[in-house]
Amino acid sequence: MRGDDRHQGAMFSYITLEERVPEDHPLRPIRQMTDQALAEMSPEFDQLYSAVGRPSIAPERLLRALLIQVLYTIRSERMLMEQLDYNLLFRWFVGLEMDDPVWVPTVFSKNRDRLLAGDVARSFFEKVLDQARKRQLLSNEHFTVDGTLIEAWASQKSFRPKEESGQKRKPPGNPRNPTVDFRGQKRTNETHESKTDSDARLYRKSHRTGAVLCYMGHALMENRNGLVVDARVSVATGRAEREVACEMISRVPGGSPITVGGDKGYDTKEFAQALRAVAATPHVAQNDTNRCSAIDGRTTRHAGYSISQVKRKLVEQVFGWTKTVGGMRKTRHRGVPLVGWMFTLTTAAYNMVRMRNLVIDTG
Repeated sequence: MRGDDRHQGAMFSYITLEERVPEDHPLRPIRQMTDQALAEMSPEFDQLYSAVGRPSIAPERLLRALLIQVLYTIRSERMLMEQLDYNLLFRWFVGLEMDDPVWVPTVFSKNRDRLLAGDVARSFFEKVLDQARKRQLLSNEHFTVDGTLIEAWASQKSFRPKEESGQKRKPPGNPRNPTVDFRGQKRTNETHESKTDSDARLYRKSHRTGAVLCYMGHALMENRNGLVVDARVSVATGRAEREVACEMISRVPGGSPITVGGDKGYDTKEFAQALRAVAATPHVAQNDTNRCSAIDGRTTRHAGYSISQVKRKLVEQVFGWTKTVGGMRKTRHRGVPLVGWMFTLTTAAYNMVRMRNLVIDTG
């Protein structure tokens, strides 16, 4: 017998959001890790908000919503609010009931910027790391460092001479999308800057790729399970990878000797000396093409060097996930502080996904 397709709206629901989400749903362990980290951050949230005035968006819900945006590759906060309006799974994760109204996108963005002042993303990142440390998922001896380019939210047409600042320029043709010919012009970061994002720099990582306006993201990964133990964003320069790497390595807790793997870009005499000054052995790939490598046989003869060269490739999974799933291939934000805030939160989300998979694999 054919079923009836007539619809009649129900006034009540007898199933809670908690019951609608399956017990084995992959978001459940991530929600547990998130709630544990946010509970430990409650004193920090108290310092960010005034004791009087109208209540704002709860910072716990705000951070859970940003995590959903990262985990499900939602490209804008306006679309995130649209999804929260009808997606019951997202409502459950954020902590909204079925009848709770969603926030206006601009209000949501302003509340997010308040968390930027307290460096909440860094604190959340550290709390997630503490959970991995308690589960003995982190290595304290062997690490890998690498960097990647994050395309800025700025077009090549915004990269104009610095002396043009303050002057009104009437481009030919359509003013919203003017026709600009860069052929024959010499454009460098010393003479030009982006009028859209002043922190973005024109840079390329190799001679086989074109230069783009971008930032540089950095990650320090432990080699046991491929978890990120530090994440930074800097202005894109030729020395930024090595300089930020030295800063991250110097902050590794403990005074015991460590090893640090890396690609050929880190094979310089200055970088090797900087690592050895902080009791770190450089296990970077040798760059001996038409030059002398800073890594000699005293390092490469050990079996640990070969292991580090195999393990260091796990960092590519970090950057691959943050760019394809986490939405960091082309940032939606401007300025080093905000781009770095989102990059840190995205790497924290990657760590939670990785920890969930590790716990499931080990049973």
